[in-house]
Amino acid sequence: MTSAPHFPVSIEFFPPKTPEGVEKLRAVRQQLYALKPEFCSVTFGAGGSTQEGTFNTVRDILAEGMPAASHFSCIGATRAGVREQLATLKAMGVKRLVALRGDLPSGYGTGGEFHYASDLVAFIRAEMPGDFHIEVAAYPETHPQAKSPEADLKAFALKVQAGADSAITQYFYNSDAYFRFVEEADALGVQIPVVPGIMPIASSSQLMRFSDACGAEIPRWIRLRLQAFGDDSASIKAFGLDVVTDLCEQLRAGGAPGLHFYSMNQSAATLEICQRMGLL
Repeated sequence: MTSAPHFPVSIEFFPPKTPEGVEKLRAVRQQLYALKPEFCSVTFGAGGSTQEGTFNTVRDILAEGMPAASHFSCIGATRAGVREQLATLKAMGVKRLVALRGDLPSGYGTGGEFHYASDLVAFIRAEMPGDFHIEVAAYPETHPQAKSPEADLKAFALKVQAGADSAITQYFYNSDAYFRFVEEADALGVQIPVVPGIMPIASSSQLMRFSDACGAEIPRWIRLRLQAFGDDSASIKAFGLDVVTDLCEQLRAGGAPGLHFYSMNQSAATLEICQRMGLL
């Protein structure tokens, strides 16, 4: 297979909870570095509950010679606390942040000095004007808590006006939703790169659970096929690879600026999809 012109790829991990998980993720990262990712991002638990694990994983990635982006959520946070965490990340050598409102840990009120991701973006820009490339989230199928698609687009535009450099989308399986979102954002004067988030399909039950929780639509034809495979994990994986590779090809052909893979701390599916696209 001839190698395609360079097409940027980035990869997301979550902080492992056990020493075995840390070792396993280290091996997974080494495999995925074959893709020469633009950066690797690390998620942040509700209310910053995984902050130590997030920062440790970011440190490991930087020590392995890769650019690392830390997720950074502001729900329940204070300005003083955020200022301190930003200084820590800057001292570690982090140059990119994924700035999010974040989810409240269950049982919390809506405390904290930040209400929206746009507040966090504006604060980072004011505190450390040129220190970080700021990524924000985008929702081609509309944020599950948005009042309307228009309100969601306006919220996205506010994050960009506050100083976001680029965006990563929630995952989706319908490329039309992505292209429509980019077109509508463009009509509002929002010109930053919007990178599609890609969720490989490895397990049908896990995908249904995530999608119900985050408002990502699984098209009916995909859902029915997955249900028909039952517990046949080999067929689910083979079908998933075909569907997601096809989606990635449509996105690349349509002008998407790159792909951001939600790896779920696994390497096989992401590597296979990129191999099929000629990116390895």
